[in-house]
Amino acid sequence: MNKFSSLLIGCLSATALTAAMAAGAPAAGTGMSASDAAGSANPDQEIATALQHAGMSAGSSKLEDVHAHLHHVINCLEGPSGEGYDSTAEDPCKGQGTGAINDVKNKSKERKELDDAVKYANKGLKENDLKKAQKEAKKAMDELKDAQKDAKKGK
Repeated sequence: MNKFSSLLIGCLSATALTAAMAAGAPAAGTGMSASDAAGSANPDQEIATALQHAGMSAGSSKLEDVHAHLHHVINCLEGPSGEGYDSTAEDPCKGQGTGAINDVKNKSKERKELDDAVKYANKGLKENDLKKAQKEAKKAMDELKDAQKDAKKGK
């Protein structure tokens, strides 16, 4: 294939991708829908992801892993504009919304449970004892499970 053909194929591919995105097609190669790529709120998914990381934290055998997953929990719940958000830690909820706390009703039971989960996650981050940090991660996990149940009741 000559250089002109390669350039032409590249330009056509870029044009097709742009047209597909403008038409609302799923974000190419990401596994996300166009609305996910645009950052639409999905608190159910944010809570599920935070719960998964709280479980990983509670089950970790190294303190640094417990702390890392607790950072992920906080990032999912508070979102990038949250006080406890750590931009140096992974945000496994990126693209799912603005943080579950911001994406649920402000005075709901679910919101209180999410606030409590953040409180326990922060307490776990301050612990330098593995067992105590795991215990706080478990408390955060329990609050997230309750928030999930309450979200399902409300729908």
